[in-house]
Amino acid sequence: MSKKLFRKLIKRYVPDVMKTNDGKHLSIFGKFLHDPNLWHLNRYSVSTAFSVGLFAALIPVPFQMLLAASLAIIARGNIPISVALAWVSNPFTTPVFLFIAYHIGTFILRMPPHHFKFEMTVEWFLKEFQDYGTPIILGCFVLGIICAIIGNIVVRIIWRISVIAAWKQRVLSRKRRMKKLKKKKKQR
Repeated sequence: MSKKLFRKLIKRYVPDVMKTNDGKHLSIFGKFLHDPNLWHLNRYSVSTAFSVGLFAALIPVPFQMLLAASLAIIARGNIPISVALAWVSNPFTTPVFLFIAYHIGTFILRMPPHHFKFEMTVEWFLKEFQDYGTPIILGCFVLGIICAIIGNIVVRIIWRISVIAAWKQRVLSRKRRMKKLKKKKKQR
């Protein structure tokens, strides 16, 4: 997908900044929503949005999208990207993340991991959360930080590679134009 098509696609789904800033629900953020990094696509805002979005996705709290948007405003990252990345955590991926987080938490706390039988009841959840809650929460924070760092680095590397490739393409096209001009001058 070319860069122009990608930008058109993003602009189609990203809300208008002026309409968003006038919303009564977002008035609590006041002048902070007027920061251009919150809405534009540049290396800093996109990489920060990946960090914030991935971190918020892995924290086991309700309203992860609100957490991602708030952290994006504080860190000056792109809000739509960070909110979209909060959906990395969904009903299909959450059990996997919680399993990994539990094992990370038990490793850090030097606790032996216990096996348990899963039941879809509130009583089971409250009982098991007392036993397994601390390693899961600690593991979620550690996993969130690790994914945020990796996401930021990967985005910066990909951005850098694309800039270098675009620069080389520009240089090559300039050389081709110069060769065509020289041929035309020789033909005259």
